[in-house]
Amino acid sequence: MTFISAVIPVFNEAESLPELHRQFSKVCGEHNYEYELVFIDDGSTDNSWECIKELHTKDPRIKGIRFRRNFGKAAALNAGFKEATGKVVFTLDADLQDDPEEIPNFLEKLESEQLDVISGWKKKRYDPWHKVGPSRIFNKMVSTLTKVKLHDHNCGFKCYRREVLQEVHLYGELHRFVPVLAAARGYKVGEVIVNHRKRQFGYSKYGVRRIVKGFLDLLTVYMLTGYGHRPQHFVGTLGLICFGISGLLTGGLATSWIVDRMINDQPTIHLHERAIFYFALVGVIIGIQLLMTGFLAELITKQTSRDEQIYAISESLLDEDQN
Repeated sequence: MTFISAVIPVFNEAESLPELHRQFSKVCGEHNYEYELVFIDDGSTDNSWECIKELHTKDPRIKGIRFRRNFGKAAALNAGFKEATGKVVFTLDADLQDDPEEIPNFLEKLESEQLDVISGWKKKRYDPWHKVGPSRIFNKMVSTLTKVKLHDHNCGFKCYRREVLQEVHLYGELHRFVPVLAAARGYKVGEVIVNHRKRQFGYSKYGVRRIVKGFLDLLTVYMLTGYGHRPQHFVGTLGLICFGISGLLTGGLATSWIVDRMINDQPTIHLHERAIFYFALVGVIIGIQLLMTGFLAELITKQTSRDEQIYAISESLLDEDQN
């Protein structure tokens, strides 16, 4: 019998939670899945936590974690992953736009293709154009830069083997890049087309700022996956490039200075009067700074622990305990 966990971040979605629980339970019952739902209340200001407590009372397979304030989706997922006990862990949004009926499709592809991570692909979306357009551009950028070819990196409906989540550390807004982080560690990643539904309650929590944050996080992920354990390879390379450019400029200056003195009795070139001399000097200084920064980054990477908890829990409903 398949035992699955679903980790569901919640932020002001009280109206959706009972229906989400009903739909999830129905699918698992029809396919004979054992399951648990881990709801993480990420600082909701409505009755989301009271709703989670009520569902927990009715169904002990529901776990709940309540943050003291809003720490973000990555922190919520991180907390949920620590409590999830299923061999396969799903993530989905609490707004009912992700359809639990897709769960069997995820599991079938996970086993048939021996994958470790499957990301949902909302091929037909019911989001406004100003959200869909930038998302498609962003997905293309992520696939090109990271070499992980997915149509919808932003989709919150994903499926993981539990061992993947034991190795991937989330913070900031890196939750959308878990497949990329997993692929960097050698796990096999795939995708499946999922049914995307219109929002029934509430409103979207994402605005224009998400685009800017997403781009900055993309740069972060590129650094983590390519140079996370060898920052000197990146920073040091920039330093050497600066040294190289400065060397070429200095060589050109020296050659022109020598030729000038060979041809003219009275020198016409004074290095300190040429702007290129100062460009070369600045290049040397920047190169040294980058190399030193690379050395410091190497030391920090080696010494810094990654076990710091990035959230604070106010209450929890785990197993039969209620705090």
